[in-house]
Amino acid sequence: MTRRNRSHNALHWHRLTLRRAPWLVGGIMVALVAASFFGEMSIPKYLEMRKKAQALELDIQAMAKANAELRTDISRLQSDPARIEEVARERLGFVRKGETVYQVVEEQGK
Repeated sequence: MTRRNRSHNALHWHRLTLRRAPWLVGGIMVALVAASFFGEMSIPKYLEMRKKAQALELDIQAMAKANAELRTDISRLQSDPARIEEVARERLGFVRKGETVYQVVEEQGK
């Protein structure tokens, strides 16, 4: 008779465990989903960081292109006499001997 009671008790606990298992698994799944949306490293935060990283990559590419253009301009300023003259005329207002400079002044009323 004790054997029968033991098996009956074991069967009873086994049935209870089988009834509780889906609830336990469901609770764990809900906790994981909640953590993935509301935790410190949540899915929305990950997507936001990924978007920001892509924007930063585009900024890096644009800056690399501008840097290459500046290096080319520096090289031309160091070795190209035509570019040196162009910059001297534009930025410093230099003129050659014998050239006449005309300065256009706009009227303030217009």
